[in-house]
Amino acid sequence: MNTFGTESPSRPAAVHGLAAVGFITLVVAGMWLAVYSTRFVPTVVGRIGTAAVYLGSVFAPSPAASLSVVPTASTTIPFGQASSTISTSILATAPAAPKPVTPSAGKATTDAYPLGTTTPSAATLSGLPDLMVKINAVGYLATSSAESFVASSTVPAGSRPAVSFTIKNIGTNATGAWRFSASIPAQTTYIFQSQPQQSLAPGDSIDYTMGFDQADTGADKVISITANFDKAVTESDMENDTASTTITILGS
Repeated sequence: MNTFGTESPSRPAAVHGLAAVGFITLVVAGMWLAVYSTRFVPTVVGRIGTAAVYLGSVFAPSPAASLSVVPTASTTIPFGQASSTISTSILATAPAAPKPVTPSAGKATTDAYPLGTTTPSAATLSGLPDLMVKINAVGYLATSSAESFVASSTVPAGSRPAVSFTIKNIGTNATGAWRFSASIPAQTTYIFQSQPQQSLAPGDSIDYTMGFDQADTGADKVISITANFDKAVTESDMENDTASTTITILGS
């Protein structure tokens, strides 16, 4: 009797059982991956998407000039009435003619009047503007508001690093619209470029506070601010357009 062509009846059942187990395993793995991507992937993407720069600014006009006014002789006003002296020895016979009295000038005064309270003609500007950057302090934001700035050389773990700086026009002419940039120590190289800023007259300045997310942790991280980075404004001095500082950012 030939027995080589006869299969054991349990073998097909085992093969089918293994196939069913493999199929079920694949289905479970697919469901697990779907759940994982739904729960965790958006969180990671969300963390990347939350990177932002927080910017606050305060405009400071040039200190108001004052105008000193000293009255001239034509503006002094004499005061008091002329008096007359009558001799008692001739009072009974005839009234004496009053003696002429020369009026004396009043006391001159000097006052200062703010130019803003009058309407003087507009000052004529000449020359060129000159934007200067000054970094006031580094620190961090206690909240997402730029108004929560806390000055500190070290940023606590989980906080947003921040920098306080001033850009001032120390030139002799108005700037017109201008922009600034900021190189910040983010996890990926990032340079913030501002929207056009308002024109600054000579002596005008703007105080800025800038914070940012997703910082690159470590010591001596460089923050650099550059005014007029695109050279859109012709200045008398370009050497003072950039200022830099360092900050220590602690990790978790």
